[in-house]
Amino acid sequence: MAAATSDSASQRGVVLRPGPDGRVSSTAIGQAVVVAAAAAADEDLSQRIAGFDHWHRNYIPAYRALLTSAAHDAVDAAAMSKAGAEALMSYAAYQQDDGLVSLTEAFSRDEEPIYDTLVVRGQAARERDLSVPYQGRRLFGNDLRAQLHAWVDAGTAEPSFAEAVERVMDNPDWLDLSDIDVAVLGAGAQMGPTRSLLRWGARVHAVDLPRPAVWKRLIDTARATAGSLHMPVPVESMPTGWRNGQTVTLDDDAAAAQVTGADLIGRAPQVRDWLSGVGQPMVIGNYTYADGVIHVRLSLAADAVMTDLAQRFVGSTLAYLATPTDVFMVPEEAVVESRRRWKHRGAGRLLQAPLRLARQFAPNYPTTVTTTTGRIVGVNDALVSQQGPNYALAKRFQRWRATTLRDQGHRVSLNIAPATRTESVVKNKALAAAYAGAGRFGVEVFEPATSTTLMAALLVHDLRNPDSAANPSVPLDHPLDLFIEGANHGGLWRLAYAPRSVLGVAAVLGMFESRA
Repeated sequence: MAAATSDSASQRGVVLRPGPDGRVSSTAIGQAVVVAAAAAADEDLSQRIAGFDHWHRNYIPAYRALLTSAAHDAVDAAAMSKAGAEALMSYAAYQQDDGLVSLTEAFSRDEEPIYDTLVVRGQAARERDLSVPYQGRRLFGNDLRAQLHAWVDAGTAEPSFAEAVERVMDNPDWLDLSDIDVAVLGAGAQMGPTRSLLRWGARVHAVDLPRPAVWKRLIDTARATAGSLHMPVPVESMPTGWRNGQTVTLDDDAAAAQVTGADLIGRAPQVRDWLSGVGQPMVIGNYTYADGVIHVRLSLAADAVMTDLAQRFVGSTLAYLATPTDVFMVPEEAVVESRRRWKHRGAGRLLQAPLRLARQFAPNYPTTVTTTTGRIVGVNDALVSQQGPNYALAKRFQRWRATTLRDQGHRVSLNIAPATRTESVVKNKALAAAYAGAGRFGVEVFEPATSTTLMAALLVHDLRNPDSAANPSVPLDHPLDLFIEGANHGGLWRLAYAPRSVLGVAAVLGMFESRA
């Protein structure tokens, strides 16, 4: 998990300007941003959302309505994405010692570099075949293929997910990443691809906070792989005798971990300067996370760095992970399967009927949407109130930017990662309990090692396969199809029930199971 330093927490670096009410309120800003996104194509919807009280409670129906409107029309979806992203960016500024400036001004100032580089080079051979850790085993070859198809058959993932991973398996040369530079923002995050990228020989340029335990873990990981870990070190912290770009020796590991790190929020332009030293097109991935409004600021900081580098080095790839606990347009096949499961849910339906009055055990897709091209799609609403409106805004901003940047001609890899038992999830007792009971309803919750390896494989697919949806030259029927391709949603899309309508029951079951 990548969070913020004390500098960031004290409002240095990327910050939010005052919202419509004159205060720096992420709640007011979040609502204003969604209002602006809706106004790009649906003025009536925009006015309805503007009239919502208690945004902390009503952001969920607002995001659902916004997605439903976007699903109907591809042109409107693109306009909403662009408007929503620009609206949030209009609230972004940069707090420096000499005052508040725009992000554009902050990124245009010519300053001396503040970060040097240390490099850890792996000592192992590159892994040549894809393998995935799963339930205590390492799956590869036919066993991995069988598990991929088992996930599709169970409704855990879409068929395109298995197809993409199998394409990587069928082309093992794709896994040779010795020619790839990857800037990983949030390199120490549990959902980050750092370990897999290093195993496959990539040059990983890691950005994370100055936390010695995190960097020691990253250094140890790099040592046991074939890749190289490039680390930012503040110039003033560089030990005497160490040089910029120096390869760290085994004896230096502990010292390197103590001095390494960069604050993405507090030093975004300087992080951009450091990554510019790569000097050629690269992959720039956002794997950051933080609690509350810091997550919004992190998303804005990451976006500023990513887009600047993509413009400097044409041919770069922008990479993101989407959360399954959001609202998505889903294919008709998922709706059909969900409704089949609803119809055949067995004798339990009689016990569930009374609870539907309390919005429990509701069907996943009571209605569908017909697009302007005649497609029938569903709207899967898996937003979770426990994650809050700041989380929803940060993740939706990333989706808006991915859609818009792809439309502008950038290669964009954005894949939905399954529900995963990360530290940020299990520390929330309600979510941890719900995840523990989710299996009773057909939702699989993955361990971090499984999720990160699978998502890294999808990133490789998006980089190597010219027919991938990540390639802006590949036409999409609808901009939101970018999120459908390769989706591993853990089963939320094909679940018989609306996810929130069984969340509470799953939590109760999970608590009982944890005590058993």
